[in-house]
Amino acid sequence: MFPRIKNLGGGTFGEDADIFGDTLREVIQHEPQTRDLPFKIQTIGELRNFLIYSDEDIERVSWVVLGINPTVAPEKPPNWGSFPNLRAFWSAVLHAFENDPEVQAGREIDPSM
Repeated sequence: MFPRIKNLGGGTFGEDADIFGDTLREVIQHEPQTRDLPFKIQTIGELRNFLIYSDEDIERVSWVVLGINPTVAPEKPPNWGSFPNLRAFWSAVLHAFENDPEVQAGREIDPSM
């Protein structure tokens, strides 16, 4: 039902999320940079639809697709951070994708420029 969200859980938000950043917020901000523009646009659409669901449904889907629990601050790495609930986590992910430079420009940007 949410293939792009599932892809996020199999990548940056998987069990080894801490290799992608020093904090959970860094990982969230970095995630859109690892994807192409069509994926970003599709992810934005999925996340907007996903956030319409109830908190219970968001929790149920999140536990299936995520390899981490973004609502609990782990002991390691230190200062990793957490979110008060899964809706806040997914809203932050949506915000990161919506504010990605390529999404804002409406086109892919050559990183060498």
